[in-house]
Amino acid sequence: MPVQHHPAGSTGPEAGPRPRLAALTLLLAYLVGVAWLALRPLDVLWVSPANLQPLVTIRADVERGPAEALRTIGAGMLRLAPLGVLLPLLGKRLGGPRFASLIRTGFVGGMIALAIEGLQTLVPSRVADVDTVILNTLGIMVAHQLCYALLRARVLGERPGHGVWLPAQRRRSPAREAAPERHMGRGRARRHASALATHGQGPLPPGERALSLRGVSRG
Repeated sequence: MPVQHHPAGSTGPEAGPRPRLAALTLLLAYLVGVAWLALRPLDVLWVSPANLQPLVTIRADVERGPAEALRTIGAGMLRLAPLGVLLPLLGKRLGGPRFASLIRTGFVGGMIALAIEGLQTLVPSRVADVDTVILNTLGIMVAHQLCYALLRARVLGERPGHGVWLPAQRRRSPAREAAPERHMGRGRARRHASALATHGQGPLPPGERALSLRGVSRG
């Protein structure tokens, strides 16, 4: 992905507009799909009452056995897990350092999960469950932690090194790249002049010496 190099005085590289626009498009499309699945009416005869007490539904799922707990808890964590990757991509620097980005992503993802659960109260066959918000937020934060290092490497062009982030590629100016070549050319010219003096030709006049030095440096 393209990386927008940071100007002088900034704190680090920034993601270009293309990956941010792609992340925004994917985020909106995914939320539309999740909202359609979560808010469409169900053809059922009875629904359980809303749960506003944390961990009540999670404990009930655990008491039903490991298989049921894995199915329901895993489904709750996976529903909004892609937001842990898409939300940081909306920022120029992925929301900042790892911990700051985690807090921002978890907060925004939790608010989105809460909004979806709140809208479910408007659907007759749907009920809100605070444990669903907890599991959704937890899944977002886990996905963020698993993918944060990869996002910085792919989007910002950085690599981890000794606990800090170092640029994977550093731009070199043409003047700095040409400096070693000029230095090598001058070294060859000095060695040529020294060889002439060693073979008894003696020092050249200033004009001829300059022409000789130019010819050697160009060769």
